[in-house]
Amino acid sequence: MQFTTVSNPGEVRQILALQEQNLAAALTPDLMRKQGFLTVRHDPDVLQRMNLAAPSVIAKEGEQVVGYALVMPRAFAPDVPILQPMFDMLEQLSWRGQPLREQSRWFVMGQVCIASDYRGRGVFDGLYKAMRSVCRERYDFTVTEVAERNTRSMRAHERVGFKTMHSYTEALTGEAWRVIALDF
Repeated sequence: MQFTTVSNPGEVRQILALQEQNLAAALTPDLMRKQGFLTVRHDPDVLQRMNLAAPSVIAKEGEQVVGYALVMPRAFAPDVPILQPMFDMLEQLSWRGQPLREQSRWFVMGQVCIASDYRGRGVFDGLYKAMRSVCRERYDFTVTEVAERNTRSMRAHERVGFKTMHSYTEALTGEAWRVIALDF
């Protein structure tokens, strides 16, 4: 297993294929509860540009991408409209006693996913270990949000060191979310 950063369009295509297989819309409620799920479908062109700006971390078995953790610089907020409310909310939050809007050395962890055959084998932890190594010179921390009903993802994020900075319930859907941060 190799942990590295995205280096070519073929790897971006593999990320998108893995993403498609794990979107909530593609899974049964039972699979979502047991295995976790993704909520955002990324646009291929935006994902390619994100990786040119700040390469995401991937896990590869041979030439096959089997896991990824997307680095999403804040400048990409307008390019992912479904996440704009989250970015707007982040502008109102603080981390380590300082408003996020006054801090420049952080990014949004855009999504993490592991191929089903590779879950429970240390890939999640390996992705975040690699991300810390790759990103610590440029960034001090990362922020993301996880649906509280995605218990597998919540536990995995807590295990690698993410801390809750804010919780909220979406007014329209009633979905409960946790905004979490990981220091590098």
